[in-house]
Amino acid sequence: MKDSVFKGVGTAIVTPFNGDGDINFERFEELIEFQIENDADAIVVCGTTGEASTLNVKEFTALTAFCIEKVNHRVPVIVGAGSNDTKKSIMLSKKAKSLKADAVLLCTPYYNKTNQEGLIRHFEAICNSVRLPAILYDVPVRTGMRIDIETYKRLQEIKNIVGVKEASGDVEYVAKILHACGDRFDIYSGNDGATVPYMSLGAKGVISVASNVIPSQMHDMCKQMRTGNLLRARMLQISFLDLINALFSDVNPIPVKAALNIIGFDVGAPRLPLCELSTDKKIMLQRILLGHGIIR
Repeated sequence: MKDSVFKGVGTAIVTPFNGDGDINFERFEELIEFQIENDADAIVVCGTTGEASTLNVKEFTALTAFCIEKVNHRVPVIVGAGSNDTKKSIMLSKKAKSLKADAVLLCTPYYNKTNQEGLIRHFEAICNSVRLPAILYDVPVRTGMRIDIETYKRLQEIKNIVGVKEASGDVEYVAKILHACGDRFDIYSGNDGATVPYMSLGAKGVISVASNVIPSQMHDMCKQMRTGNLLRARMLQISFLDLINALFSDVNPIPVKAALNIIGFDVGAPRLPLCELSTDKKIMLQRILLGHGIIR
């Protein structure tokens, strides 16, 4: 069994932009404090929700350094260092290590998606170059490929691969991973709506979009599962399903940025090619936030 980076909810935090499209560091600090004050168990910076694909290396470095400094060891900071270019992923991972990140998150290559042997070599090259705990990210809907079970069996032998964010939404597949690999690495749900089902099989928690808006509730959901209170956890999962669905009514992070703007955080619009949430979906989201008492 390898050491866990975290247990519970890791918030895939958004990157706020100002009116000129630059990173709004003042707002980012407010988001970090909101997460920690409301019991987030970890923060994932420069992930998909943080619009990492539109950040240049200078912005990646500045955002990562700022996050690690402001968090100041209160919770683990996991840095999205994935790429479809192995050399770039190694470079980003080395930067994350130099800035004292607790772990990196590595997605499967996208666009020039590889075969399973290439996938193994990709992760091996990164992990052999940077001795930092690595959480893999299996997200077929975005990358067009998934990590096969036989590939998981080989990847589990790499010492610093300590977990996987499984975002296929396939509960049976999680069971197959656990059957094949046991407790050789941690599994985290990559789908907010599947947190309780995944944890019922043995997942350690969730890397969450919804926790940008409801960190304490997502933390509580995971805590109740870890302490064996299935009824409470199930109630939380079901009661917030409408909000979770609304936060995925369009391409992430379009809806969650809209939600944070409605709440009053003023995180700005996503960068192109993403655009703002449509008016009808924004009205629906506002109604759901009102129904949960998140806004008044």
